[in-house]
Order: sequence, then C-alpha cells, then structure tokens
Amino acid sequence: MLRINLLNSVTERQGGAVASVDRQIANPTSRLMVMFLATLLLTAAVIGWDVISSSMAHSKAQADLEDQKRQAAELQAVVNEQKDLEQKIQNIDARIEAIKTLRANQAGPSAVLAAVTERAAMVPGLYLESVEQAGDQMVFKGNSPDEQQVTQFGRSLEFSNGLFSNLSIETARNEVVNQNVVMKETSSPDANKVSIVNFTIKCAYTPSKAAGANANGATTASAQPQAPAAPTQVAKN
Repeated sequence: MLRINLLNSVTERQGGAVASVDRQIANPTSRLMVMFLATLLLTAAVIGWDVISSSMAHSKAQADLEDQKRQAAELQAVVNEQKDLEQKIQNIDARIEAIKTLRANQAGPSAVLAAVTERAAMVPGLYLESVEQAGDQMVFKGNSPDEQQVTQFGRSLEFSNGLFSNLSIETARNEVVNQNVVMKETSSPDANKVSIVNFTIKCAYTPSKAAGANANGATTASAQPQAPAAPTQVAKN
C-alpha cells in the first residue's frame, strides 16, 4: 500500500506561494506599480470629492440666487405699488386744487358785484358807470359830487379781505347839465350846470379771496353809519 503525506505537500505549496508574493513585492517595478495605483486611487478620490463638493456649492449658490431674485421681484412690486399710490395721491390733490380754484372762480363775480354794490351804497351821491375786469385787474368808473366821496369809496374797497388791492384813483372835475333844473328868464346861464368829479379806480383782483369778501363787507357796513343808497349801475365786460 502506498502512503502519501498530504500535509507536507500543502505546506510546501503554501510556502512556495508566500515566497512568490514576497519576491514580487521585493521587486522595485512591482513596488512602483503599487504606489502608482495607490496614488491614482487617492487622486481620483480627491477629484471626486472636489467635484461633488463644488456641485453642492453651485446648487446652494443657485438656490440663493433664485431666492435673491424672488425677493428683488417682490421688493420691486412693492416699489411699483408705492409709486402708483403716490401718483394717485398727486392726481387726487390736483383734482382737489382744481375744484377749489373752480369754486373760487365761480364765487368771484358774485362776490365782486355784492362787495361793490354794498360799498357804493354806503357812499351817498356816488354813481358807478361801469366795472370792468381784465384778468387780475379791475377798473371802476363813475362820478360823484366831490372827491371826498370817491376817496371814501376807495378806502372801503381796500377793506375787502384782500379781494381788492393796490388801488390807484384818478379824478377829473367836469361840469354837466342838470336836466331836472327848470330854467327861467331871470336865471343865470350856468344855473342848470352841476360840477361833478369823474373817477377811475384801478386795482388788483384776487378771486381766491372772494369767499371772505362778503363777510368782511358786512363787518365794514355794520361798523359805518348807513346812508341812503345811491343809484348804482354795474356792468362787467
């Protein structure tokens, strides 16, 4: 019978394999190849991590940029809405001013007639021939028995709460024929002639002051003694 020692055979084979590996590792070329492979794997790992981290940072930056754009769009919408509101407020203010101006202009002519008529009635013998308006200027023409009454009428116009201002008075004395005087044979040729003072009053007119003109005129009228009203003719061109 044949006897085979398997244990020794396996040991010998394993020993031969270990020796072969040791020989390969001890070879400089093999060592260089192992180091190259290790360096290549390490470099690939570093590059891979850098690519992954860069991609994550880029994604985060892109998300932040989108968020900033969204906030900027919302802020721009708020700014545009604020501008629209400011424009609407300006339009409303302009309309209010236009309404106030229109009301002042509408109240102006009636206030002028009321103020002039009331003041002319306070001066006995004063006769207004015309009242002319040219823009912001007013011209009063008429006549009176003497200059003192014209001066009194001009002073009453000054107390109009700013409705009339910067007055200038021009007067000229003339003689006119009084048609109501009956001439007699013994009468003097000048018996039917009357001396009167023709006047022209120029002043600035402020329509915005028309609201307080009537109130101020009423105060002036109550403060001065009332006289019989003289016939007044008012014409506006």
